[in-house]
Amino acid sequence: MKVLYKNANLFLEGKGFVRGGFLVERGRFSAVFEGSTPWDGIDLGGAYVIPGLVDAHIHGAAGADFSDGDKKGLARMGRYLALRGVTSFAPASMTLPYETLAKAFHTAARLAANRPDGCARIAGIHMEGPFFSEKKKGAQNGAFLKLPDFDAFQRLYHGCGGLIRIVDVAPELPGAVLFAEKAAALCTVSAAHTDADYDTVRCFFAAGARHLTHLYNAMPGIHHRAPGPIGAAAEREDVTAELICDGYHVHPSGVRMAFRLFPGRICLVSDALRCCGLQEGDYELGGQMVRLKNGVAQLGDGTLAGAASDLYDDMRNAIAFGIPVEEAIQAATIIPAQRLGCGGEIGSIATGKYADFIVCDERLERKQVFLGGQALSVS
Repeated sequence: MKVLYKNANLFLEGKGFVRGGFLVERGRFSAVFEGSTPWDGIDLGGAYVIPGLVDAHIHGAAGADFSDGDKKGLARMGRYLALRGVTSFAPASMTLPYETLAKAFHTAARLAANRPDGCARIAGIHMEGPFFSEKKKGAQNGAFLKLPDFDAFQRLYHGCGGLIRIVDVAPELPGAVLFAEKAAALCTVSAAHTDADYDTVRCFFAAGARHLTHLYNAMPGIHHRAPGPIGAAAEREDVTAELICDGYHVHPSGVRMAFRLFPGRICLVSDALRCCGLQEGDYELGGQMVRLKNGVAQLGDGTLAGAASDLYDDMRNAIAFGIPVEEAIQAATIIPAQRLGCGGEIGSIATGKYADFIVCDERLERKQVFLGGQALSVS
């Protein structure tokens, strides 16, 4: 069945919003055109249409956590995200025993191979931990920290059919550079939860790492005599940086600075926890308890944990903080899609890609979400 949509303000990669329309066939965009058309179709009345969002780093939502290894919970999380306009995601693990990770990764592979109706696409796995610095572990469980171990990583990688798309490592740990050299042939290697200095991180990127996990958080800040991981990453045009834009993890000025330091290389991520979409209260995270209060999720000692907002809200926050609309949308769609190695399938409105899109008003308020060309109820 072919469905034509016309008279829309389409967000097209590299062009911004353009008047036009598109044809959906068998769940994909079979044609995208600019301007008007005389053909009969669904008239969107000048509504704004953006690609479905891609979250490259999210732990949980709607009471589910990826690390639980529960297929029903992961599907519930995926359905919640889809309704919010996040049509693809890379569930992120925590610092946990290898056997716990293996179970979660296998669950993700099963769901990716047989996606339930209305469930956002699993675009890969983000392996966050256990190869982290004790000093910058943040809300990760220190009892399960380990040194970089490529053999263990490789077993996990092959155990889930190669679904791991990002693996996080603290560059200062013994064996980190050799790990990056080997793992970069399989997926994106990212610097994360690190106390490394500028030179150490430079070597890590030279070895093949190409990503920086949640910029500013769980790493040294920028000092004019010690630029640290941020300085090392900003200098490389092939390195992307994640940014949590919930209004708590990073000050609005820091958000604006990030987009200037990494032009065209920011991946907006939610880093959301199972409390996303739920009421205030206590929730489990990687074997530790997290309390959500006034929109902030923290451990008992006050350590800031992940977030409670989803990527769609974060994208709109970025715009409210002064980021141009086009840059914010790209940072939540095509840039993370490309970093996950899925840019040919998702992340933009283009011929041949999955017909995942959101119909909005001029303020980007959701009116309707479409997943593979199928309409979902807006949440």
